[in-house]
Amino acid sequence: MQVAAEALRAPDVEDLVGAVMEAVARAEPSLGAGLQRLAQAWDAGVVTPAMLLPERGRIAADAVVRASGLSADAAGFLAVAGLRPALEALYAPLREHLVEGAWSLGVCPFCGSPPGFIDVIEDGRRRLACHLCGGAWGFAKLRCPFCGVDGAQHLVRLTPEEAREEGYLVSACRECRAYIKEVDRRVRWNAGPALVEDWGSPHFDLVAHRQGYWRPVPSIVQLTARG
Repeated sequence: MQVAAEALRAPDVEDLVGAVMEAVARAEPSLGAGLQRLAQAWDAGVVTPAMLLPERGRIAADAVVRASGLSADAAGFLAVAGLRPALEALYAPLREHLVEGAWSLGVCPFCGSPPGFIDVIEDGRRRLACHLCGGAWGFAKLRCPFCGVDGAQHLVRLTPEEAREEGYLVSACRECRAYIKEVDRRVRWNAGPALVEDWGSPHFDLVAHRQGYWRPVPSIVQLTARG
C-alpha cells in the first residue's frame, strides 16, 4: 500500500473520482451534501488519494468520513470506482511475482483491501478478487476471509429463492456475519470479470442483507437502496 500512497497524485485520478461522485449524486440525491463537502476537501488538499486506500481491514480512511460526513460504505465505493484503473495499472508489473500459496491472508497482497468476490477456478480452487486494484490470490475453501474462522460449521451458503442461478451463490460467515459472492467458473465458463459479476447481481446482496449479513464495500445499488 505504501507504493500506491507515494505514487498516486490527485491530478492523475481526480477526473474519474469526480465523475464517480457526480454519478452517485445523480443516483442518490441524499448523498449530495456529503459529496459536495468531499469535493471541497479534495480541492483544498484536505483529502488526498492516499486517504482512499485501505486502512485496518476497510477501504478509505476515517479522515474521509470525517471530512465529508459520508458513511464508510459510501467512501469505500468511491475509492473502488475512482481508483481502480490507476491501481490496476500500478500493480500490474507485480502480479507475476506472487507465487501460488505464498499468501494466505484475507486481504489483498498488493493493496491491502478486503476481498470483493470469489472465483472458483477450473481445478476447484478458491481465489479471492480485489475490487480496488484487480488483484487475485488463492484462499482456503472453508475459511472466512474477513475474520479468519475456519471450518464448514461456521459458513453458510445463501441462494435467492426466486433466482436459483447455477454457479452463483453467497458465502456468509455465522461468526462475523460478513458475506461475499462467488461464481463457479467451471459451471459459468462465460462469466465476466469479478467486479462486473459482483455489481451485476444486486439480488444476491438483497438476500444477504435481509438475513442480517454485511460486506466491506457495497455496490452503488446498495447505496441507493439505503438512501
